[in-house]
Amino acid sequence: MYEEHPVFNPPPLDAVLWRYMDFTKYVSLLEKQALFFARADKLGDPFEGSYSKLNKALRPIFMQRAYGDKEIPESTLKNWADGMKRIRQSTLINCWHENPYESAAMWKLYSREEDGIAIKTDFDSFKSSFACSQSIYIGSVSYVDYESFFIPEQNDFSRYLHKRKSFEHEHEVRAINSRFPEQDDAVSMQLYQDRINGAYYEVDLSLLIQQVVIAPFAPDWFLELVKSIRARYNFNFPVVKSTQADDPTWI
Repeated sequence: MYEEHPVFNPPPLDAVLWRYMDFTKYVSLLEKQALFFARADKLGDPFEGSYSKLNKALRPIFMQRAYGDKEIPESTLKNWADGMKRIRQSTLINCWHENPYESAAMWKLYSREEDGIAIKTDFDSFKSSFACSQSIYIGSVSYVDYESFFIPEQNDFSRYLHKRKSFEHEHEVRAINSRFPEQDDAVSMQLYQDRINGAYYEVDLSLLIQQVVIAPFAPDWFLELVKSIRARYNFNFPVVKSTQADDPTWI
């Protein structure tokens, strides 16, 4: 279920959110009635969950407070860095694009032209849709200069709520859950042992999906296919063609 968290900055309740995907992921969503949360280290950005150069420069100063006059062993810094990398395996993320309108860039980046689909919702519906027992935290991503910005270190979630400026076009809102290894949780153990790429979290699709939008250049038969799959799973959310497929107005 959704829970508030002090380091997460959620968008307004009426903020419009989009999840761009291909047809297979759409079918999987309806079949499983769950959202897939990917491991942070599998998202494709090597900087995911890292700190800035300013953090690195200041870290010995912070650590020296604990060691006093003693020299900080080189192994301590290395073990700390290795631990930060490993925790990414247990940090699971589901990403959405905040925008009142469709995004041509997001269509190109995260869906295929012939079978692209976008799930449209708002933040209130998104947070209310989680039907799982695990704690789900949601917040907007801040885009910062990794040369000069200090990423807060008081809470480990902070490093997953910051990205480089070059990703600012994503206007990303993230849902995050951490699953650290516990003997009675097979999924968390598999995550930590690098056996699986993420986990599914149950959602109420009747709350989550306000509209399904079909990619602007998808063929007409694809629109009908998406509608038929919706009917097969007994949902009635609207399925419409992208407005970017509309003809331009000249007079």
